[in-house]
Amino acid sequence: MTTRDKTALIAGGGIGGLAAAIGLRQAGWTVTVLERPSELREVGAGWSFAPNAVRAADALGVGEEFRAVSVPTEAGATLRTPAGDYLMRFRHERDAPLLANHRADLHRVLVEQLPTEVVRTAAEVTGVEQSPRGVTVSYQTPAGPRSAQADLLVGADGIHSAVRQAVWPDTPAPVFQRILCWRGVTEPGAVWPVEGFQTWGRGARFGAHPLNHQRVFWFLTIRQDDPGVRYHDDLAEVLRRVGGWHKPIPALLAATPADSVLCHDIFDLDPLASYVDGRVAVLGDAAHAMTPFLAQGACQALEDATVLAAELADATDIPAALARYDQARRPRSQMVARMARQDPKISLSTNPLTYGLMTSLTRLAGGGVAARKTARLWDWSPPSRRENAEKGE
Repeated sequence: MTTRDKTALIAGGGIGGLAAAIGLRQAGWTVTVLERPSELREVGAGWSFAPNAVRAADALGVGEEFRAVSVPTEAGATLRTPAGDYLMRFRHERDAPLLANHRADLHRVLVEQLPTEVVRTAAEVTGVEQSPRGVTVSYQTPAGPRSAQADLLVGADGIHSAVRQAVWPDTPAPVFQRILCWRGVTEPGAVWPVEGFQTWGRGARFGAHPLNHQRVFWFLTIRQDDPGVRYHDDLAEVLRRVGGWHKPIPALLAATPADSVLCHDIFDLDPLASYVDGRVAVLGDAAHAMTPFLAQGACQALEDATVLAAELADATDIPAALARYDQARRPRSQMVARMARQDPKISLSTNPLTYGLMTSLTRLAGGGVAARKTARLWDWSPPSRRENAEKGE
């Protein structure tokens, strides 16, 4: 069997699934993406990406398009108090900017790299069966049940992954991290320019990133003991909590359509024992869903897709290649997930003593601490095909 004879099914048409499809197609695989919604689109607001994710995008051949829909943001190293005092200020000679974009814009960039026939919408995965020779996936469509066979299945279908539940049925449920998050995007040009910042209150964190078309993405995270708590008017609730904080926060909220504000509970996953079973692999949130406090969730999904494609590029033994993917990705992504779970235990603390100590230490030594922390997260480079060839496959 040559590489171009190999077929892959990918469950999930989000950022990780599409990135995996792009990488595998570049490696010569025939790919089909099964997407549950009837329309291929990304819902949400904005997010930011660190240099490790940009390297992954370059390795997948979409770096130029990625940068074209992104805007540099200084929020990773600009920290303030609700009164506006600076705990840390971005310094160009020391700090690397993040790149922020709207989820829909990045999703469109990835969709445009794939032929239309690659993605099957309204296809909900309902079952997975393996044999030594391949994988059979059952899925439901509006026309009734269907099935498809392939040499490989990639579960990129999110924190509530049907693939993970089918292959690892004893995996614990996602864990509520006692965090509630609101997200919004301003009207174009209403508040501009904004260089990006984060504001640390006691038990609350607000952040803002510039987006293309002179929009601004903002978020507010708070401590919330129980999941499912909702408010009649989300924008009014955000305004009640942070409307008195420093400029331009009130202006950002005033420039946001009330009916566009999103509100979500924050869950993550306990570490999985493996990301691989035979010819099945999971990536992104299906493998290591994490809190957003390190801005690494989507970054890690892009890393996953890049490594998966590199390991499978010249592989003749698919389970062995997937085992290498697991060995390469699980330690790093689970380390990042642990850091993302630990961060809000301090930075989102409601304890006044903890908050006072955190802000004081950040003000005194924030730049150096931030540099050491980001080095662990950002110091990653994608593997090359040559590395795999040298392994003897």
